[in-house]
Amino acid sequence: MRRLNRKKTLNLMKELDAFPKVPESYIETSASGGTVSLIAFTTMALLTIMEFTVYRDTWMKYEYEVDKDFTSKLRINIDITVAMKCQYIGADVLDLAETMVASADGLSYEPVIFELSPLQREWQRMLQIIQSRLQEEHSLQDVIFKTAFKSASTALPPREDNTLQPPDACRIHGHLYVNKVAGNFHITVGKAIPHPRGHAHLAALVSHESYNFSHRIDHLSFGELIPGIINPLDGTEKVASDHNQMFQYFITVVPTKLHTHKISAETHQFSVTERERVINHAAGSHGVSGIFMKYDISSLMVTVTEEHMPFWQFLVRLCGIIGGIFSTTGILHGIGRFIVEIICCRFKIGSYKSTSVTLPDGHLNNHVPLMTDDAMH
Repeated sequence: MRRLNRKKTLNLMKELDAFPKVPESYIETSASGGTVSLIAFTTMALLTIMEFTVYRDTWMKYEYEVDKDFTSKLRINIDITVAMKCQYIGADVLDLAETMVASADGLSYEPVIFELSPLQREWQRMLQIIQSRLQEEHSLQDVIFKTAFKSASTALPPREDNTLQPPDACRIHGHLYVNKVAGNFHITVGKAIPHPRGHAHLAALVSHESYNFSHRIDHLSFGELIPGIINPLDGTEKVASDHNQMFQYFITVVPTKLHTHKISAETHQFSVTERERVINHAAGSHGVSGIFMKYDISSLMVTVTEEHMPFWQFLVRLCGIIGGIFSTTGILHGIGRFIVEIICCRFKIGSYKSTSVTLPDGHLNNHVPLMTDDAMH
């Protein structure tokens, strides 16, 4: 009884077989079929390699939402060199809440030489080339996100020459924590002092002839400091054409959450608009000489996530490639063979011309004569 059930089950499974086997004696091979098969296998191999390359690659997904974090502090990372001595200038931040952040909280003043060494000048030139390419090809920003923490540091390398030239500039570097509201970070003449109506700078003791706000921004970023990330103002250098000159940078800061396979960090991207003008009260150009960075915080937050193709999707695409090529080449081969057979049949029919045979009664027989056994031998 069990054997009978097994046979019924096997017969039922055979009837459900969607891949019936054809005996080899009924299989006919041809040179054209072999050529088409070779082309099909080669195409499948190339497309499989290309698909595997796509599977290994990743892409960045951007999502936008409203930033609901208003209580945390915003970190500003600064590395700026000004072509004036450190005792003549001061840096601080004043936000819309009338809160002044003194530079002594996190900034350091270091006397340096403003002119770069050959190695440093080459570093700056390469950084400026990258900045210009980033402005033209925005997709390069995804590459920078992926290589964060893996690429080389973007910090200015130390001087390789032992020059005896006395320092003529001041490097202001460090970080500050400010409120997440619009504010103004500025570097101007004189040290900052608190004032009941805001703040002031002791600029009376500094001669106007010593004013020189030529500067170089080696690094400026907001949020967590991530090595390998290039910011819009990194490598910027401005040379003042007048003693009384104002440099303004209008910055829009966008909170950004970065999630890649290597890191997960909360940082900030920003866009910037630059402006510079000479202070001339007689000509109606009022203001204070210095470097002013006015920043504003965007209400939107961007989440950047590195995504990868799932393995099951890779298998589905791979099966589609193999099955599609098999089906397409089979159809094309069948159509081509059918056309060739039609053309060849026409030539064969045209090769058999009718012959005229004279009968004894004088009539003509236009039929094709039958082949006899003697003619076949």
